[in-house]
Amino acid sequence: MLDKVDLSLKIKDKKEYETKLKELQLRLLGLQRALVDHKIGSVFVFEGWDAAGKGGAIKRVTETLDPRGFEVHPTAAPTGEEKSHHYLHRFWMNIPKYGKIGIFDRSWYGRVLVERVEKFAAKEEWERAYGEINHFEKILSQENFIVLKFWFHVSKEEQLKRFKDREKDPLKNWKITDEDWRNREKWNDYKLAVEDMINETDKKYAPWHIIEGEDKKYARIKTLKVIIKAIEKHCKAKDLDLKSYFSN
Repeated sequence: MLDKVDLSLKIKDKKEYETKLKELQLRLLGLQRALVDHKIGSVFVFEGWDAAGKGGAIKRVTETLDPRGFEVHPTAAPTGEEKSHHYLHRFWMNIPKYGKIGIFDRSWYGRVLVERVEKFAAKEEWERAYGEINHFEKILSQENFIVLKFWFHVSKEEQLKRFKDREKDPLKNWKITDEDWRNREKWNDYKLAVEDMINETDKKYAPWHIIEGEDKKYARIKTLKVIIKAIEKHCKAKDLDLKSYFSN
């Protein structure tokens, strides 16, 4: 599956990128108001290879939104307290209110990715998690939430280049850790886990979108387009008129 992703896709013209970015960001701002008025919740999951551009995409999605209307949740390893609950508990606690956008930078999919590969979860636990996660996301979709999931994909060669660039940049070298290098050594194991994850949890009510991340500009534009299309489709299904949210 991942081997068939076209990583040559890119935006060559910087001016074209900036114009399109602004246009999409303004459109999303209008749609944010619609989400608030009609009490529609949104949950956007961002997963991907280390240094694949998730953070940059999240920044472009949120930078023109009303800050009162979205929350970004960076997911780290669970604390001791969090481990005393079911693994989904900490994510349930961060599901946004109706009308708000909840963005998860890493997510409950850690159970079938890092916990699987690093053997933090037993085989029967991560295999069972596919059904638990599907049920979790289906509940959200049935309760007027838009659920979207993004996998940011880059080649192993591009990841190495970005790792080395980060090490040289004093403003970015904090982003690269020993754990990133260790994860890279298990690329094939993670690749298998990613493909299983997408096959098992790509549902109509909570679809996966693979974002070609070799060109960061292309990835950001595609992410915005997917989010906008999903919100507009959800509103159309509910016969909501969106014209009033956009200037002529």
